[in-house]
Amino acid sequence: MRHASLLAAVAAMTLIRVSAQGPAAAGALAQRIAHTDPAAFRTLPAVHGGAGSMSFTALLNRGALTPEFNFLHRGVIPAGSGIGHHFHNVVEEMFVILDGEAQFTIDGRTASVKGPAGVLCRTGHSHAIYNPGPAPVQWMNLNVSLVAGVYDNFDLGDTRAGAALDAIPTFMTIRLDKSLLRPPGARGRGAATAPPAPNAVLSRRVAGPAMFSTTWSYLDHVVVPPGAATPELPHEAVAEAYYVLAGEGTLSITGGDSGTAGVRAGDAFPVRIGDTTRVSNTGSAPLELFVMGVAKDMAAKTPLLISAPR
Repeated sequence: MRHASLLAAVAAMTLIRVSAQGPAAAGALAQRIAHTDPAAFRTLPAVHGGAGSMSFTALLNRGALTPEFNFLHRGVIPAGSGIGHHFHNVVEEMFVILDGEAQFTIDGRTASVKGPAGVLCRTGHSHAIYNPGPAPVQWMNLNVSLVAGVYDNFDLGDTRAGAALDAIPTFMTIRLDKSLLRPPGARGRGAATAPPAPNAVLSRRVAGPAMFSTTWSYLDHVVVPPGAATPELPHEAVAEAYYVLAGEGTLSITGGDSGTAGVRAGDAFPVRIGDTTRVSNTGSAPLELFVMGVAKDMAAKTPLLISAPR
């Protein structure tokens, strides 16, 4: 219940920030883009019965992509703090650490994971995260439901502080390792026999559709070099949430909110069904993107399962 109350509070804060910019700006593409602002983070103790306290806010709220999409949260977990062990029976969730190292728990098994990385908790399973220190951990949280508009949790009253650690995680972990990225058409470590062109967009599907039990369909890691851009991509069946890990550029959309808007590190923005998008790097450093795909329904996800690399 404590976590559900926080969801309502951060949603209200986000609505207030958008409304304050005036009705004339409503619906503009720039209004889709949420900026990470630590001053807007809300501090809450004992999240799901976890140790210490943590601070976070919602960058994208319920329904930002599809009715089943619940949120993209961004925040910080101080040393000695975490999110307590709890079950989800209707939603699935992924905790992502953008730096440092944290102890992740899935179904009572705990292992230390170095960032940038993420750990998935599918529906019907339990999870937790604990930061043993010594430094704060930058954190992100993604959540999709089996049932539109529903979030559920069942807390177990366990902080997981001091839990026994497995040497190797017994759960699904994704790594955001730029050395693993490849140009379009390249498969696996040995597929690219020559260095990619300097302006080649590099990417990797770090999580495929079979990993998820909801309409959540994939996670991609993308790097756009300076002066380059992603191909124009129509979103007929899969919506996407972007988080800018590093760099700066422009988002161009034709569709509901046609236009171009600037994006930078720490920004998140939704791409909706019916949009056609292109992301360009207008800075002097690589533009690094974290991309989450959510299908409009399970039927739309099926082709992704069939065509997934084996």
